[in-house]
Amino acid sequence: MNSTRNVLDHHLSAFAERDLTGVLSDYAPNAVLFTSRGPLRGVEQIRTLFQTMIAEFEKPGSRFDLELRTIEGDFGYILWKAETAENVYELGTDTFVVKDGKIVAQSFAGKVAPKK
Repeated sequence: MNSTRNVLDHHLSAFAERDLTGVLSDYAPNAVLFTSRGPLRGVEQIRTLFQTMIAEFEKPGSRFDLELRTIEGDFGYILWKAETAENVYELGTDTFVVKDGKIVAQSFAGKVAPKK
């Protein structure tokens, strides 16, 4: 069984490689991802978010800087900053709940400033 650390490491690595299948493989089928626009329920709704994020971060000049990663049992937390051709992510924070080697819940909050 994958530990929270292993799941989070894989998740970050898959996103860095722009591997949508790898990112989605970290989620339980009925996972919930909480966003400022409301919850995304299940892998298919989460897929739409990551398709958009990967397309944005694939563009030249994009960067993602992990500022902090903390693991406590089934819980993981990351704090990050990023910049893409479209947005400046002044602050991003994700909290993860991992059970049986899969992300079952995640929350995302961020301060995002569009460049245009």
